[in-house]
Amino acid sequence: MISRVMSAELAEHAGQRVTIAGWVHRRRQLKSVSFLVVRDRTGLAQVVGAGDLPGEESVVEVTGTLAANPQAPGGFELVEPEVEVLARACVAPPFDLYRPVVGAALPTILDHAPVALRHPRLRAPLEISAASVAGFRATLDGLGFTEVHTPKIVASATESGANVFGIDYFGRPAYLAQSPQFYKQALVGVFERVYEVGPVFRAEPHDTVRHLAQYTSLDAELGFVRDHRDVMAVLRDAVAGMLESVRHRAGAALDLLGVTLPEVPAEIPAVHFTEAQRLTGSAEPDLSPAQERWLSEWALREHGSEFLYVTGYPMAKRPFYTHPDPARPGYTNGFDLLFRGLELVTGGQRLHRYADYVEALAARGEGTEAYEGYLQAFRYGMPPHGGFALGLERWTARLTGAANIRQTTAFPRDLHRLSP
Repeated sequence: MISRVMSAELAEHAGQRVTIAGWVHRRRQLKSVSFLVVRDRTGLAQVVGAGDLPGEESVVEVTGTLAANPQAPGGFELVEPEVEVLARACVAPPFDLYRPVVGAALPTILDHAPVALRHPRLRAPLEISAASVAGFRATLDGLGFTEVHTPKIVASATESGANVFGIDYFGRPAYLAQSPQFYKQALVGVFERVYEVGPVFRAEPHDTVRHLAQYTSLDAELGFVRDHRDVMAVLRDAVAGMLESVRHRAGAALDLLGVTLPEVPAEIPAVHFTEAQRLTGSAEPDLSPAQERWLSEWALREHGSEFLYVTGYPMAKRPFYTHPDPARPGYTNGFDLLFRGLELVTGGQRLHRYADYVEALAARGEGTEAYEGYLQAFRYGMPPHGGFALGLERWTARLTGAANIRQTTAFPRDLHRLSP
């Protein structure tokens, strides 16, 4: 039995009889000869003299002799072929996948995502996304972190009750998790350093190019920190590791999209929130998208960095578990990481003493009853700790220059879209 050869490996088999398999990317029937271009996960291969041609996107297996042809994809083509149709396409694709770009509007592409994502340019962001996750895992594994998997059905909201999806859990109210925050903190008491890659859910009625109702969050939490700056150092290494992984694992996707990867400084520049206010001339308790863009341009101009930390956000704009700045109690030991004009990561130091949680909740007019499961860990002693969360789709959109986060999501869920 002849083993399948991938299109990217054909140069290693010149003159040999080989078998390839994939989708009919394009077919051309000329007067005296016919051509098939077959697409597999590594690229394209040309078949000459294929006889009766199946329709585009049909799945075929082709056995032929490999001959050199500088004009063929990869410089080789299969001649004297034997073509077996494994699955015939019942209908033509909604748009031509063999063209360099898909000219359809984004809603049309999303409506036909199972076939549209076969296009190399539409698939490329997902390859970059996958390489990013691999780099995230490898970096944190190397730093002594343990990967964990936490529940996505929870008994209480993580951040507020206004933006959760409620569900019926065997007759009891429950929610889809907004983040793994409570559980990753508890697991610091078990493993000291943990991370998770998984879905999170936000029932926010946003209809923007930067928000989704479900996205993939890359979370990390680490114990025995001095303050938020220890967390920022780990995040810097994680980002650098993600970019290195993308460079090595998704080079073809980068080339196809014309993406230039940023350099991560040995120390990412940082400004305190009050300084960011001064620089942007704002007195608001949060940064607007326009201010994030301005600060990113400032960091590139002044520090040569496409990354910028903004630290010390006001306590009123951060969750109750955020640790206050001991020197400036109205501000936090929290931070955002801006990248190319957009907030990409939120993180910081957390409270770690049970009495501090009781006090923080009381200051917000809340009791501890709704958080008993969460606070249980703090009754038994927890080290100073902190962490961060990075949205994978937003990261990929920033890297690739995608105008809409949906272009970096296989099957996006938003205010209007529940299928495919």
